[in-house]
Formats: sequence, structure tokens, C-alpha cells
Amino acid sequence: MEITAIFSYNKYVKILEAKLNIMTILRHKFKAIRCEQDGFKFASKKELKRYNELKILQQTGEVKFFQRQTPWHLPGGVKYVLDFQVKWTNGNDTYEDVKGYKTPLYLTKKKMVEAIYPIRITEI
Repeated sequence: MEITAIFSYNKYVKILEAKLNIMTILRHKFKAIRCEQDGFKFASKKELKRYNELKILQQTGEVKFFQRQTPWHLPGGVKYVLDFQVKWTNGNDTYEDVKGYKTPLYLTKKKMVEAIYPIRITEI
């Protein structure tokens, strides 16, 4: 009986959040808090903060445009997803990955991307 009540409550909260368009918070394996804003999901509050900074820079005219979650294909069917690809009004491009913790897998994929493609990934 108690488990059913918890399930019903969790279901009710999800429906209420969806109706009210409330930012949902989920737990991440590295203790990052997943967030949602403008219909986009973010792996952490830090990534969401960078997204908001880029939006402001775009509104002020410093950033021409930026893309989120751009895929970079690696050999063997492996894919590396970059957090932000930014085109600045001065013509420069930056490739940004927001990291709180650098896993060995991330470091390996980053090295592979930088070896294959003519880019340098900046960690925020």
C-alpha cells in the first residue's frame, strides 16, 4: 500500500511539473544536478549557467550564434558530443565542453577529436 502511494505521488509530481513547465531536477552519477530550461536538458547547473551566459553574449552582439550538443564522429562508430560550438562576431570559433570531472573516457575522446579534426576543445 505504501509503495503504491509513493508511486502515485511521484507520478502526480511529474504531471504537475509538466503542466507548470517547472525546471526538473534529476540526480547524476557525479553528483551534478541535471536541469531543464527552454525545452533543453542540461547535464549540470554549470552547463546551464554557460548556456545562459552565451544567450546574453548573443543578445549583446558578441556571439553571432552557438549550437548545443554537436556530435563529432570518431572511428569505430564512436561519437563525441561537444557541449557548445560558438561562432563569435569577430570570426573566431570556439569549441567548449563544460566539465566538473574529467573521466579517462572523456580525456581519450577529447584527444581523438583534436587529432582528427582541426579544433581545440576548451574546458569550462
